[in-house]
Amino acid sequence: MNWLVQHKLGTPLSPELSINLYSCQFCYLMLLLFKTYQTLSVMFIGVVTGEMFRNMQNSEIIRKMTEEFDEDSGDYPLTMAGPQWKKFKSSFCEFIGVLVRQCQYSIIYDEYMMDTVISLLTGLSDSQVRAFRHTSTLAGQYLCCFVNLNFVLISPNTAITPKIDMLHLWSHMLQENQDEIENMMNAIFKGVFVHRYRDAIAEIRAICIEEIGVWMKMYSDAFLNDSYLKYVGWTMHDKQGEVRLKCLTALQGLYHNRELNAKLELFTSRFKDRIVSMTLDKEYDVAVQAIKLLTLVLHSSDEVLTAEDCESVYHLVYSAHRPVAVAAGEFLFKKLFSHRDPEDDSMPKRRGRQSVNANLIKTAVFFFLESELHEHAAYLVDSMWDCAAEILKDWECMISLLLDEPLPGEEALTDRQETALIEIMLCTIRQAAECHPPVGRGTGKRVLTAKEKKTQLDDRTRMTELFAIALPALLAKYSVDAEKVTNLLQLPQFFDLEIYTTGRLEKHLDSLLRQIREIVEKHTDTDVLEACSKTYHALCNEEFTIFNRVDIARSQLLDEQVDKFNRLLEDFLQEGEDPDEDDAYQVLSTLKRITAFHNAHDLSKWDLFTSNYKLLNTGIENGDMPEQIVIHALQCTHYVILWSLAKVSEGTSKKEDMLTLRKQMRAFCLMCQRYLTSVNTAVKEQAFTILCDLLLIFSHQIISGGREALEPLVYTPEASLQSDLLNFILDHVFIDQDEDSNNGQQDDEASKIEALHKRRNLLAAYCKLIIYNVVEMNTGADIFKQYMRYYNDYGDIIKETMSKTRQIDKIQCAKTLILSLQQLFNEMLSDLGPSFDRSSSAFCGIKELARRFSLTFGLDQLKTREAIAMLHKDGIEFAFKEPNPQGEGHPPLNLAFLDILSEFSSKLMRQDKRTVHMYLERFMTFQMALQREDCWLPLISYRNSLQAGGDDDTMSVVSGISSRGSSVRSKKAKPATGKRKLPEGKTSNVTEVWMNREQSMQTPIMMPSPHLTSTIMREPKRLRPEESYMGVRRGTGLMEDDEEPIVEDVMMSSEGRIEDLNEGMDFDTMDIDLPPSKNRRERSELKPDFFDPASIMDESVRSTHFLGYDAFQR
Repeated sequence: MNWLVQHKLGTPLSPELSINLYSCQFCYLMLLLFKTYQTLSVMFIGVVTGEMFRNMQNSEIIRKMTEEFDEDSGDYPLTMAGPQWKKFKSSFCEFIGVLVRQCQYSIIYDEYMMDTVISLLTGLSDSQVRAFRHTSTLAGQYLCCFVNLNFVLISPNTAITPKIDMLHLWSHMLQENQDEIENMMNAIFKGVFVHRYRDAIAEIRAICIEEIGVWMKMYSDAFLNDSYLKYVGWTMHDKQGEVRLKCLTALQGLYHNRELNAKLELFTSRFKDRIVSMTLDKEYDVAVQAIKLLTLVLHSSDEVLTAEDCESVYHLVYSAHRPVAVAAGEFLFKKLFSHRDPEDDSMPKRRGRQSVNANLIKTAVFFFLESELHEHAAYLVDSMWDCAAEILKDWECMISLLLDEPLPGEEALTDRQETALIEIMLCTIRQAAECHPPVGRGTGKRVLTAKEKKTQLDDRTRMTELFAIALPALLAKYSVDAEKVTNLLQLPQFFDLEIYTTGRLEKHLDSLLRQIREIVEKHTDTDVLEACSKTYHALCNEEFTIFNRVDIARSQLLDEQVDKFNRLLEDFLQEGEDPDEDDAYQVLSTLKRITAFHNAHDLSKWDLFTSNYKLLNTGIENGDMPEQIVIHALQCTHYVILWSLAKVSEGTSKKEDMLTLRKQMRAFCLMCQRYLTSVNTAVKEQAFTILCDLLLIFSHQIISGGREALEPLVYTPEASLQSDLLNFILDHVFIDQDEDSNNGQQDDEASKIEALHKRRNLLAAYCKLIIYNVVEMNTGADIFKQYMRYYNDYGDIIKETMSKTRQIDKIQCAKTLILSLQQLFNEMLSDLGPSFDRSSSAFCGIKELARRFSLTFGLDQLKTREAIAMLHKDGIEFAFKEPNPQGEGHPPLNLAFLDILSEFSSKLMRQDKRTVHMYLERFMTFQMALQREDCWLPLISYRNSLQAGGDDDTMSVVSGISSRGSSVRSKKAKPATGKRKLPEGKTSNVTEVWMNREQSMQTPIMMPSPHLTSTIMREPKRLRPEESYMGVRRGTGLMEDDEEPIVEDVMMSSEGRIEDLNEGMDFDTMDIDLPPSKNRRERSELKPDFFDPASIMDESVRSTHFLGYDAFQR
């Protein structure tokens, strides 16, 4: 091996060794070249034999590989899945690196092997076969990279001999090798890259951009110039996010090296605007990398990005997507917070408002105020938490900025700035204590590491020690400012309360309790009072020794407030005297305080029900009770009922307590019902909301989960109450925006959103009553008929309600849908008269609504078979219900309804179309069948819809029931599992039942619906005799042309898929990246799912006997 070492070092060899060396090199070269061909052929799923290698040119090899390639499969190693192919790409790239390293000293420069390989790769990269282009492009780019890398690595280590002449010789050889490598790379670039960076396949384009980025970074002298950079800039406009992402990551490697910044100036000025626009890319990963690239650009030079460029990134700190927000937070920190005076680092560390962080905290406040998104301080804090936690957790400095006097020459914070600082301070404390992103950003709480848990514990300890002392002073200074006090009062919720005892801070706790008491007595704002209530609730924790101290203070406060309320109420309700405004204000203020505390604290021992009920009853009788007093009295009484229920549910109360609760609950429901007729809209809305909550809580679901002892509390609303609730919805929800404008209310966008949000909550509350079977399902007809008219405002709620009701009872849901169409048809007749134009907008609107309803039944006709049959039955009866007063020769008044009913004909199975057609003929006379006038067109079109596809309906069974004799259905249909065939003799009996109209009534055989928690103790509702029916037609079989027996239908279980389809005309929605405002956020929380499926459906699978459509009985 000495000769090989000498050759590598440049030492002259003897002639014999030279001959042996070159012969070995040639053999080794041929072996490597053949192995390379074989490896590439494996990649392309082709075979290159030794004979092909010796006797065929590259073009002939490529042609033969193309002919042998299986284009039908479309799979090749780079795209195959599975454990054996998981690391194939990295292994193949490693093979290329090994090949170059083995040839790095001489073979790579012999102008044969590399030329041959590059020629092969260039030819393959121009192939029309995707596998060849993809693999050759990958191989070519990595080959160029490894050739350059190995040349760079070996060149400094070669000049190891002291001989001058050998140094000159070696320098000349290095220059020749460098030229050879540059020629190779240029050949690969022009032969592969230039053609493939625009390839139709995104993966190939991504490979090209990724590797040229590596070339420019590793071999910047040759490749880092505008001639190559332009390809990256152009590709940043690629349609695929994967390719745009590779462009950004390639540029990040260049901008990270400051030595290369000078060569990037022209590129930066040319493509800077494109990079800035990519921060709003629809692909979040691309947006994140674009922001990180701008941060590197900013790091290289502050003058490159303009103020407008920076502002386009600043607002992304409020993005709902956390990686985007965090990247924007790093950019913001780099731009505004990382500049410090050199003198600050040399001076001793100061604390408070004299610390280095003081100016940075002020900068954060100024930025927050200028962004004008004052409801989203938590988003700003979370965005900067990873990069600026040291500044954000400098609570000592924040306290000093709020409490200490400004230094000489220092400008004090304004009131608005102090409010913003307190809000930011609260958000930082919440972030440190909870260690998870705010609501709306992130998927939820994550498991903390041991280090994070320790940091969290240390932060809670430090914040408690600081604010336990400072909070009373802060409350005393800002006690009259409701907004500041509300935020400050939330701080104790994140304290480690044990510190009050271990740190001997009891006197500061007493000071805090005194300040809270004074705030309760000063304020009547609901937010402030609720914050005080929550603070007492957080401090009254029995696990800590401070409980007794806080409980005594709370009891004293409530005793005073309740005594004051009873005293004021007695004077306020005295007969013969008109209450003045001062008395009303005192009663309202005290009632607000009591209501706010009753929300979080049990005040049952003060018997607030009697006084509040007396107040409400007086308001009903006199009718002059102030609006706010009634609203808070209703809310307070509601809390009384709920706390009593909680006490009874624990099982420790007496039987008398349950009877008292039952009596109070029913009396209160009656009182709320009476207030539904109030003249004041706010009072009616409050009464309606409370009624819906109580009816849902005290429905049959109250006894679920082993709480049968609470059965006496079950309350079923009477028909009058159900009617009042429905009328309220129709009068106050389904109204135009202009009608809802209150007197004196500013008609701006914010007020409209708030009003719509309120109406959506009201509608959702009532829809819950429908799906939990608290009110009759047919009351939903008045809701469903508004689906089209109010689609933009309530379409999601109504559609979800239809979906849930269908899961509960398909037949009753279908009857409700057809009832809603019938109601609209009757309303149209009353407005337009019997001789209306069927092309009118009103009639077309009803027909479009029917089409929408039809789409919600899905494609599985077997699952909806009985429901669709019931729907057609009700529709036919309605169409012929009202005869024409002019005589039998004229069409019935409702005949045009058949045109609407025809929208559901496509949902009928083949045999059912004939059955429905027979049922239709029952109502038709011989003369009707002969009529061809325009007024009879609905009947004609409906008959045609029932006859269409009757002979060749291949879609009649979607779920795949086996057909033993039917030649029409698909032979590939598999036998349905879980379905039971009826005896053969059953068909004729069912046919007779269907055909004989004069026979006795028979109720369809049905299994009960899946139990709701709210209806588990109810008996299944049976159809009234007038609601059940049988179809008749003598002498004809129900399924005369079908040899397949009738089967049962297994209904969908709670874990089954929802069969509703997305309707074709649903509007596309756009995701808003910025977090919504308070109103919009609440609306978005309401929208996704109003009802919990787990509480609606149990795990049982319900089945409905399907006896040849006994649903058509009469």
